[in-house]
Amino acid sequence: MSKTTNMKTTPTLTLPPRGGGGVSDRYYYPAFLNLQGKRVVVVGGGRVAGRKILALLKAGAGVTVISPEITKRIEGEKLKGRIKHISRQYRRGDSRKAFLVIAATSSQEINRRVSEEAPCLVNVVDTPSLCNFIVPSVVQRGHLIIAVSTSGISPALSKSIRKELEKLYGAAFGKYLQLLEKIRKKTKGEMTDKKQRTKFLKGFATEEMIKMLRQKGFKEVVRNIAKGVEHKTEAQELKRLKVTLSRLS
Repeated sequence: MSKTTNMKTTPTLTLPPRGGGGVSDRYYYPAFLNLQGKRVVVVGGGRVAGRKILALLKAGAGVTVISPEITKRIEGEKLKGRIKHISRQYRRGDSRKAFLVIAATSSQEINRRVSEEAPCLVNVVDTPSLCNFIVPSVVQRGHLIIAVSTSGISPALSKSIRKELEKLYGAAFGKYLQLLEKIRKKTKGEMTDKKQRTKFLKGFATEEMIKMLRQKGFKEVVRNIAKGVEHKTEAQELKRLKVTLSRLS
């Protein structure tokens, strides 16, 4: 009587597609990733890798760097315990449990291998055809993040547009978003009427408010908001908000 052996089969992993065809044939789906606590592998230890690592750490990622050599900047992050460093060349399987992988070595062969073997989101610096996502040019003002991409056609144009946006959206916008976060939390607990609350909050996000913020600055905008709320103090739920705004102005 023959015995039948139950064998576990290894599931076939379908890798996310890398860029193919001409650059103009591609349409990228814009997305902002939450990398808090996610494992990210960076292959490479040079200056470009260093810039990527700092951005990933800022996003809260758990970063592992694989490279026989690293810059002093990366070494500093290692000494602080902010990254894990594996001091050797990339090996097959290094990206197996990663959420995201970035290849930033000077070897196109290694970068290609990383791209082919990564079972997750993968970016190869300056080689869109080996990526399944590309990193945009970014303007950041606190919680305000503006991303610019030309779908890999002209990184130089992305950079020029980013510089223009940096002039249009200064530090005041980051401060303003912090204020809006406080207002949103406060109104959520004190304004029970959802329609009224939505209408109230939309008043802080108008084109006129953006123009005022740009031309007159953060403190002047806060003073104007406080005055506007003061006229509505007959509504009990706005009284405590008025006090909060007065302290900020």
